[in-house]
Amino acid sequence: AVVSTQSGHYGRGEPKGIVPLENLKVEECRLKDRKFTLEIRSDEKFIKSAKTDSGGKMVSGNHEYYRIQASNQEEMMSWMECIRKSISKDPFYAQMQARKKNAMCKQ
Repeated sequence: AVVSTQSGHYGRGEPKGIVPLENLKVEECRLKDRKFTLEIRSDEKFIKSAKTDSGGKMVSGNHEYYRIQASNQEEMMSWMECIRKSISKDPFYAQMQARKKNAMCKQ
């Protein structure tokens, strides 16, 4: 995985997909069978992303989360810090979320 300014690319060698790091959160994911795992999530149902299908065509991804397993605690913390620094917050997004919530409450 590679993190660049405001996006993450994943895949070995040639990138298989891209995740724009907008309005996401990253935290440690405590799983019994996987140590040193972090999880990237969104407040939305799915994370906005794109990936290549089996034919090599770019398609929309529909993941609720991404989990990344590091080899040790130090590496996991380093990844989390790097990803957090790359996440951008769009103020327009927060306004749209508030409007969406208000509209649903009125129904």
